[in-house]
Amino acid sequence: CSMTDAAEELQQQIRSCTICADRLPVAPRPIVQLHSDAKLLIAGQAPGSRVHATGVPFDDPSGDRLRDWIGIDRDTFYNASRVAIAPMGFCYPGTGKHGDRPPLKICSETWRSRVMDALPHVKLTLVIGQYAMAWHLPDRGNNLTETVRAWRNFDESIMPLPHPSPRNNIWLSKNRWFEDELLPVLRRRCNAALYDQ
Repeated sequence: CSMTDAAEELQQQIRSCTICADRLPVAPRPIVQLHSDAKLLIAGQAPGSRVHATGVPFDDPSGDRLRDWIGIDRDTFYNASRVAIAPMGFCYPGTGKHGDRPPLKICSETWRSRVMDALPHVKLTLVIGQYAMAWHLPDRGNNLTETVRAWRNFDESIMPLPHPSPRNNIWLSKNRWFEDELLPVLRRRCNAALYDQ
């Protein structure tokens, strides 16, 4: 069984997973994009209601902003052999008082290590939001803003980001350094991961 088969097989297993069905407000619809050749991994939180409806990851205003941040078009973004998209929770968790609920822990406990093992060629991981940071950067010991602000302290193969949601417009307006200092480097690193041989 080749590596590609393993990643695609894992993707099929995830897409048919119903482990959290009794904890979700809607029927499970795991959303993931995996291919063993992927060079860029987008580690987000969990799909929102719009993405749940379409079944396409980041097919919403958050995705438009994320693609703008990293400087790639939709065709590249949805090319699984270049970009893997694996949120901490694969299913829409429903809404709480302040936006969507957190991803269910059982999802990352069940799948995360297997997903990482199936992506041997990833050169850059974008760690989006606090739940992804808790898994991918467990020793960071800071809040989200401090973690993102400390991006230079991490290995070049990992980049912490705030969520690109319109809900974070105030955060972005208060943290101008993000656009001025981090985004140019983010675009360079994404370009290098995707296109440097």
